[in-house]
Amino acid sequence: MSLTFLLTEHSATLGLTRNNMPIGISLDKAKDITKDRLREERTPLLQAQDVAFQRALEQGADTTAIVAEKQRLRDITNLADQASTLDELKAITVQGE
Repeated sequence: MSLTFLLTEHSATLGLTRNNMPIGISLDKAKDITKDRLREERTPLLQAQDVAFQRALEQGADTTAIVAEKQRLRDITNLADQASTLDELKAITVQGE
């Protein structure tokens, strides 16, 4: 069973064993995995914002909201560093509120 599976499945992680040895979960490794997931998920969203930004520039429109959204997407991985549980890591999403 991989750590990625444990992060994405809603299963009890206590009591899992492998070769009669308890399986431990490293929160630091889980944070790294979550950051990688968020980076992958945000890539197409950043690309779409790049297109929207370019179009707004061409039309002379306000780019404030686009710039703010791009910054939010860039900063999304910082939320993983602030998490203290696996449930908090699972709850982090790139989707806006």
